[in-house]
Amino acid sequence: MAVHPVLESVTARIIERSRPSRAAYLAHLQAARTKGPQRGALACTNLAHGFAAFPANDKLLLKEVKKPSVAIVSAYNDMLSAHQPFETFPAIIKDAVRQVGAVAQFAGGTPAMCDGVTQGQPGMELSLFSRDAIAMSVAIALSHNMFDSALFLGVCDKIVPGLLIGALHFGHLPAVFVPAGPMTTGISNKEKAAIRQRYAKGEATREELLEGEAKAYHGAGTCTFYGTANSNQMLMEVMGLHLPGAAFITPGTPLRDALTAAAAQRAALITDQGDEYLPVGHVVDEKSIVNAIVALLATGGSTNHTLHLPAIAKAAGIIIDWNDFDELSDVVPLLARVYPNGDADVNHFHAAGGTGFIIRELLDAGLLHDDVLTVLGKGLRKHTVEPFLADNGGVVWKDTPAVSGDDNVVRPHTNPFSKDGGMVLVKGNLGRAIMKVSAVKEEHRVVEAPAIVFDSQEAFMAAYKAKQLDKDFVAVVRFQGPRANGMPELHALTPALANLQDAGRKVALVTDGRMSGASGKVPAAIHVSPEILASGPLGLVRDGDVIRVDATNGVLEALVASDVWHARALATADLTPNTIGMGRELFSMFRHNVSEAETGATTFPLPSPIPTTVPLHDGNPVGNTMPGSDEDTSLKKE
Repeated sequence: MAVHPVLESVTARIIERSRPSRAAYLAHLQAARTKGPQRGALACTNLAHGFAAFPANDKLLLKEVKKPSVAIVSAYNDMLSAHQPFETFPAIIKDAVRQVGAVAQFAGGTPAMCDGVTQGQPGMELSLFSRDAIAMSVAIALSHNMFDSALFLGVCDKIVPGLLIGALHFGHLPAVFVPAGPMTTGISNKEKAAIRQRYAKGEATREELLEGEAKAYHGAGTCTFYGTANSNQMLMEVMGLHLPGAAFITPGTPLRDALTAAAAQRAALITDQGDEYLPVGHVVDEKSIVNAIVALLATGGSTNHTLHLPAIAKAAGIIIDWNDFDELSDVVPLLARVYPNGDADVNHFHAAGGTGFIIRELLDAGLLHDDVLTVLGKGLRKHTVEPFLADNGGVVWKDTPAVSGDDNVVRPHTNPFSKDGGMVLVKGNLGRAIMKVSAVKEEHRVVEAPAIVFDSQEAFMAAYKAKQLDKDFVAVVRFQGPRANGMPELHALTPALANLQDAGRKVALVTDGRMSGASGKVPAAIHVSPEILASGPLGLVRDGDVIRVDATNGVLEALVASDVWHARALATADLTPNTIGMGRELFSMFRHNVSEAETGATTFPLPSPIPTTVPLHDGNPVGNTMPGSDEDTSLKKE
């Protein structure tokens, strides 16, 4: 199947834009390789420290420096339902790796916080920056240089992007991502949303709300709606970093454990000591990043990935921007409807065809690059299958069914839910912002109304509860960007805005904050960049200014006379309360050094060039040729 011309042109543009930084990244990757196991570079006292507490047989393998050692990096904690299943994974992994003659060590843990717990709370202001803290934790775990590949155990919002950013800074090592799977289905997402809206109106008690929430979030595993956590899993599949179909198998099942064991053995087999060396820095390239954007759009995934994918790409020396998302969105059809873009949850999505179905349909439409590396080797089409439990307790893969199991949930590319991906770049004199409209009805996609300006979500909710918002208006919630207060999600505003819209009011949200993977039926221009603390024009808006939010034509505009607009001074706010308490003072370095939202809201720089010939640890120089060239030796054995 020929690649779609827009996919081809966007990819070519990214490759050209990224050429210097990608070359610098690949030079770093090649320089980090060693002959033989990585731990062979360690002095004897270093190595002795690295295996001192290990069982005798494993210690012997580590001491011989002949067999690969696999790192386990886990975001386990038992408060978060999505990560609680990881408690049992290390034992499964270690046993599975021993069966193929290798060793696995628990290299380190990373933080794991839940936006569901911190939503609307001060702790949410640490959420986005936790991604970079997780990447730094990965670096600490792998800095011992004991390991030849790594398994990354994580699921949720900032955790998987943070793990991948960290992995890419050790891009010479293979990486396999190991999910825990979703919890089983509770009450329907439609019921859950209805209880929340009733509570926002004062029609349901707190006890009723808590009972409904507990029925929705009721067991071990990921939340079952298609928010950032489950969007992460879709992206890991399409980027070839999971074993096929691993994303949505529920925890505590034999198939889940078998997939974990299979992932561990795969990680041991693709090291530089074998014949299938697949370093993560080569698996993640310009084409795989474009594939991730396409899959996000085709499934109505989380807007948070308009931040995370640029940050992930940057870690690999690749530069993408919101124009790339916007241009691809015009040609990528919407093939899935999963809450909040439909009524189904991810368990239903998986049963109807799941990730393998989506990947196959997009490949058949010429909307994914097949000629990429994955943890299985060359070719994304290897991932158009789904896993089953074999008679021997292992995993077998079968072709994904040719027909959707439920065309209300997943559809072929010849009969999509809509012809575009439903993620729009809007721009104008207020800056640049992202809108997710896959769940927004056509009649709500253009709103032109007076602004009501708020400097916090608490101020908005106070006005709503005081019955001051029963009118047409655009809520401008400002000072919510990464420099101001860490860019929290403002999803707590959704029920109130939805109630006003249901009552017939024309409402929209404009903010430099986030709305998360749960962005739903209310039009919201989010991630407005630049933010006010970077001299962004959102600080020029005043109450009563007519704001046009137009997702159809890509417009975000304050309809204010030019001379009046430019005569205004940027608004200011006392942000002191956002800098202390709940550990926020510890994150001041992130707020002071963070990039704009469109470049990933990250504190990490692009890779910088190094000399074209760099000595390895053993003193043998290795060249620095771009992968794919006739002279490329970067994946060949010495």
